[in-house]
Amino acid sequence: MTKHSVRIVEQHLLSDNWYVLKKIQFEQQRKDGSWQMQTREVYDRGNGATIGLYNLAKRTVILTRQFRLPAFVNEHDGYLIEAAAGLLDNASPEERIRLEAEEETGYRVKSVRKVYEAFMSPGSVTERLHFFVGEYHPEDRISAGGGLAEEGEDIEVLELPFDQALAMIDDGRIMDGKTIILLQYLKQLMPPSRALMILVAGPCRSGTDEACAALAANLQALQVCTGALLRAGHLPVLAEWVALPLVQLAGSREVGDEVYQTHFNEYAKMLLQRCDGVLRMGGACENADLMVELARQRGLAVYRDLNEIPAAHEGQGA
Repeated sequence: MTKHSVRIVEQHLLSDNWYVLKKIQFEQQRKDGSWQMQTREVYDRGNGATIGLYNLAKRTVILTRQFRLPAFVNEHDGYLIEAAAGLLDNASPEERIRLEAEEETGYRVKSVRKVYEAFMSPGSVTERLHFFVGEYHPEDRISAGGGLAEEGEDIEVLELPFDQALAMIDDGRIMDGKTIILLQYLKQLMPPSRALMILVAGPCRSGTDEACAALAANLQALQVCTGALLRAGHLPVLAEWVALPLVQLAGSREVGDEVYQTHFNEYAKMLLQRCDGVLRMGGACENADLMVELARQRGLAVYRDLNEIPAAHEGQGA
């Protein structure tokens, strides 16, 4: 079939209040060569763009929740969880999706990539939707987002673990078509999390005046974090587990003596070279801050909270 097999006969404007609704009579040539007269209503709201915002290190996505009247009148509460999106309004798809992402979510994404185009409801709506993906980072957020009040937008911004977002498709909490398509696409960009070797860095000697009870309390707090990481399927390590026995072998007689000061950080740096990232916990600590800086120099992930680290999936070994 080609466009020459369809002939527009007559068009009637039914509404031009919000967007354009027309009643169109047309003839379509059938496979047997005959022509059949048909009538359809067509809603023209322009073309649009949408984006899947994801963070690879945290394995999270940014979605929105807002009220949609058509869903409300079709036996839904009307509050749909969606990917950021908007109509082009004479802008290029990439220009528009950057602006929409910023308006709705507050994130000014540095790099976006188009993945495909699709007609979302071709039985009645003319809209062609341009699909993009883009990785966001915490420092990309320049505002709270929420959309434009003058356009009736009151948008809630959601940062969700990627696996949770996928589960929300399965249980019906996410029912928006474009969002389901983008989340399915993001599967190939965010494979199941593997087990990571993570150095837990935080105050051990700092602020203790070498008091044994204070040192033990600090060490216990760090070990609580290691337990949580272990339960999430990762391999946690503390510099103290490795460096303390080694400095004793090197001749150290007590924490903080000359041999300790000479070798402890060197052993910790050697350990860091085998790690996938650093979890920075607790308060002020120069040694912990040094580990963070070295991790960043090596391009390793730096986490500030246990909740930022996705659980490792079974079968995804380190």
